[in-house]
Amino acid sequence: MVIRAFPDVSLTDESGLLAAGGDLDVESLLLAYRNGIFPWPVAGDYPLLWFCPPKRAVLFFDRFHVPRRLKKKLRSGRYDFRINASFASVISRCAEANNRKGEKGTWITPEMISAYVALHEAGYCHCIECLLEAKTLGGLYGVAIGKMFAGESMYYLETDGSKLCLCFLVDYLQQRGVNWLDCQQMTPLLASFGAEEVERELFLAMVHEAVSEELKLF
Repeated sequence: MVIRAFPDVSLTDESGLLAAGGDLDVESLLLAYRNGIFPWPVAGDYPLLWFCPPKRAVLFFDRFHVPRRLKKKLRSGRYDFRINASFASVISRCAEANNRKGEKGTWITPEMISAYVALHEAGYCHCIECLLEAKTLGGLYGVAIGKMFAGESMYYLETDGSKLCLCFLVDYLQQRGVNWLDCQQMTPLLASFGAEEVERELFLAMVHEAVSEELKLF
């Protein structure tokens, strides 16, 4: 059954856990993202969990830092980027990725894959892939509503594959008038690109303004 409303975000615990249960229907996911909430399944028999953390990792594009090594690669013109060419493959590879430091397993369950493929088919979830001489190096995917893009996950098969995708995505979004990217939770990689944590109240204000825009980013 489609989720019609979430509890007030002020009711979250310290980790940002807001609610348990519900479904991953397209309309449920859109309601969540429009209110700064995202699902994060836990392995086993636990119900689906929904989060709205007290602090949110955000990448502001005017503070986006690209390492010199990556700039050189991007300027070389050797890399090709594909948008929405093979979404099911990208999300499946993100689920299979075993190169995330300090992480075991994946939160991208078969149910999540099916749900986000449906969200992609509805026009709200998108992917980027980086290729070199027709060989896929990495990819990422995320949710776009209005001027908001919420990054979900990325993977790499070769060094810098996912990082190059991120650089391409930031440039793509900037050209369309977007100023920031929701990264959900901070990681050392995101911090190295200049991501920072903002308080939930500010983040939700940013989200509400962004999703009110009548804009198709992809």
